[in-house]
Amino acid sequence: MPRSEQTPDPGGRFLQQLKKGALEMLVLQLLARQPAHGYGLIQRLRQGSGGLLDLKEGTLYPILYRLEDEGCITSAWQDMGEGTARRTPRKVYTVTGTGRAALARQRAAWREFAGCVEHFCEEDAP
Repeated sequence: MPRSEQTPDPGGRFLQQLKKGALEMLVLQLLARQPAHGYGLIQRLRQGSGGLLDLKEGTLYPILYRLEDEGCITSAWQDMGEGTARRTPRKVYTVTGTGRAALARQRAAWREFAGCVEHFCEEDAP
């Protein structure tokens, strides 16, 4: 079948680009609710999305580093304490005031963009 006649794959490039564009906002949203370490964020994203957002560490950590460089989040090493089986410290990320402001701008931009897309999709609905 010629490439132009292939059925779009919902798990393909289009979905990947949507995820990529929303991940920073979603990470800030989760951290605004509760500080977390990287693996905890990966789990929350996976569970909250029903598996649609199943990130690898190599996808998440560059986002965290960039957000930290921009002053949107801070990090601190947290000792897991005596009562836990795993005592290795974890790096816990917390959103800052700058991050909350960035999140508010991103959410507003997302709503505007999603509304625009919906407008065009409804216009051509069969």
